[in-house]
Amino acid sequence: MELKTQERSVLGKKVKNLRASGLIPAELYGKGIENKHLSVGSRDFMKIFKEAGENTVVTLTIDGKEKFPVIISDAHFDHLKDEVTTVDFHKINMDEKIEAEIPVELTGEAPAIKKGLIVVKVMNEIKVSATPAHLPHKFEIDVGGLADEGNAIHVKDLNIGKEVKVITPENSVIVIVNKMKEEKEETPPPAPEAAPAETTQGAETGTEENK
Repeated sequence: MELKTQERSVLGKKVKNLRASGLIPAELYGKGIENKHLSVGSRDFMKIFKEAGENTVVTLTIDGKEKFPVIISDAHFDHLKDEVTTVDFHKINMDEKIEAEIPVELTGEAPAIKKGLIVVKVMNEIKVSATPAHLPHKFEIDVGGLADEGNAIHVKDLNIGKEVKVITPENSVIVIVNKMKEEKEETPPPAPEAAPAETTQGAETGTEENK
């Protein structure tokens, strides 16, 4: 995958003008190079980002001349406007291992759900170390074998090639089946006891006796 960028001289608050014209301000950094201020087309970037995410190597071209292997190390979002505001590209050495957080995606349908149980995703990412070419894009976890309460899938259950070193502890739970929480019926508070009615019978009787 190749992503075209341009060097930019616009800095500071003036980058608002870039965004208004459909460009995203970006930074390139990494070992052996000076940091570069870049701009990248919003549509081009989002197309690559949806496909590559933050773990796949992308070839970054600058003004059609320089090329660098990079990963998207950070993309800052404005969630109110639903747009990317800035991007950081990390230039990498294809022969050196790097650490990355690989997203977890659940697939399949757990039989436990039909029994009224719930499948809880405990981990969203798994930390690994590998050369850029061997970094997984994501971990797909098939929950089709989860049928009973307490069934779980751990990090050690993953089928990962020897090229990838898992840093997350192997006994960490990725997904587990739990019992559905029972909704407690609210018992209405007891009605307050009615206060005994006052009677004037004795007083009236006494009055009669004193006549």
